[in-house]
Amino acid sequence: MAYLTIDDKQVEFKQGQTIIEAALAAGIDIPHFCYHPKLSVSGNCRICLVEVEKMPKLVIACSTLAAEGMVVHTKSAKTLDARNAVMEFILINHPLDCPICDEAGECKLQDYAYAHGKGESRFEEMKVRKEKRVQLGPHIKFDGDRCISCSRCIRFSDEIAKSNQLTFVKRGDRVTITTFPGESFDNPYTLNTTDICPVGALTNQDFRFKSRVWEMSSTKSICIGCSRGCNSEIWVRNNEILRLTPRHNEDVNSYWMCDNGRLNTFKFVNAGDRVDGTYVNENGELKKVDWLTAISKAASSLKEFKGNEIAFIGSAYATCEDNFALVRFAKSLGVGNIDFCEHSVPGDQDDILIREDKTPNSLGAKLVGVKPQSNGLKLEGILRSIKERKIKALFVMEDDAASFSDEWSEELKKLDLLIVLATNFNKTTSLAHFIFPASTYAEKNGTFVNFNGRVQRIRPAVSTVEMDRALDGMNMSRWDKFGTKFDRWMQGHKYDAKPSWKIISLLASQLNQKVKYDMAEDVFADLSKSIEEFNNLDYDIIGELGSQLRIKNTVAV
Repeated sequence: MAYLTIDDKQVEFKQGQTIIEAALAAGIDIPHFCYHPKLSVSGNCRICLVEVEKMPKLVIACSTLAAEGMVVHTKSAKTLDARNAVMEFILINHPLDCPICDEAGECKLQDYAYAHGKGESRFEEMKVRKEKRVQLGPHIKFDGDRCISCSRCIRFSDEIAKSNQLTFVKRGDRVTITTFPGESFDNPYTLNTTDICPVGALTNQDFRFKSRVWEMSSTKSICIGCSRGCNSEIWVRNNEILRLTPRHNEDVNSYWMCDNGRLNTFKFVNAGDRVDGTYVNENGELKKVDWLTAISKAASSLKEFKGNEIAFIGSAYATCEDNFALVRFAKSLGVGNIDFCEHSVPGDQDDILIREDKTPNSLGAKLVGVKPQSNGLKLEGILRSIKERKIKALFVMEDDAASFSDEWSEELKKLDLLIVLATNFNKTTSLAHFIFPASTYAEKNGTFVNFNGRVQRIRPAVSTVEMDRALDGMNMSRWDKFGTKFDRWMQGHKYDAKPSWKIISLLASQLNQKVKYDMAEDVFADLSKSIEEFNNLDYDIIGELGSQLRIKNTVAV
């Protein structure tokens, strides 16, 4: 390790680090537009100019290597004058779009104009006008007049997405970004450019003009699009998810997230086909009933069958807690027929983030025991036994068993009892005798285990009736610090859904079985004691970035 001095503070750095890297590691902010820790250095915005003693002129901190004994000034008069000049130059042709720009509130140009700009411009000529609302790709809108030519999007396309689809064209104040002739900006990772764009030049078409950032709450969560388990932020207004953005985690997804994960993994949470209550099938028609009635009737129906006549289907979409409670419930009833369906798309995988396994928790389901117990049947055996009328009752949790195949869809009709825990109505719920509304991943606490064996947390971002009841018993003064943001978070339509582990606990209680939990933390505490790979873990240890499990070789990955 070596040392340099930045603004009279001694800073430790590694050989090969630049001034800006050393400064950021030490908590010293140097303004920057084009610099990004995961992209190559371009050095074209010049806002990171700093003064280094014994150097004849200012240098850009993003490309100047730190050296032993170097003395750097980021706030000297010479540095501030240069920074003000750069800001004035960048703003010469920038439109006053802040009132309508999606980036407002998250915009580096806004922040730096306030902190480092002069507040006035000597430029009196007409601004250069460039194309607006250009459809750069299927998910990206480009406003050319906002672009400051930092080249982040170009470098991302080339270096991270490996597609090389963007480039600069023209020169001087006419320079703009475009795709190559006849091409569309359509690689699977295009929306990452909206995150790294320091201004509002590139915007997410799905989110465009929907909300201001200060009107939304953000919750740390995990993407459920595949077994990568990308760390994400869920952005909510009026109890509705409006967008997902990636959250930095070098052990999982770095700064990135695929477009499918952003756009197609949250729409079902506020969809019109959500299961909006408990239902009982009476004389061929689904009738909505209260929770107590549904639970007591479902429990009574289960009592009519022997253990070998019942089967359970877990879910790689459900949390470890949900699957663990399901396994315990099955064992308490003497049921050994338990398995889950793996949803993979062969060939749909790359060496960046995307995985063939399109579920967030297939490894977690295996680890907590969602597999045939002693002499129990696998999924194929369960189907065969339903066909042979050996299995007469089926319990399906957070998966659409009828969509596994046409044969599954036909055979489910032969069951005497079909209990379904589902977030949304589907083919299986249309055949069910009892339907219970399960909370989505955005409405509950829990954990997923990604394909690498990293256990990670999800948290509630959207309110449900169940959550409201829990909050009623709390001291609400603790929420006062959130002010109107919390009020907005609690507004909107709330589904009367419960976490699957909670529904299972209620059923078990009716059957006098010892599967009783009050909180997700209780389930995980029991899980961590029972499953060797989870030993000595709790939610605090898992934290925001997850914890690596020690997986035995006997567990298929």
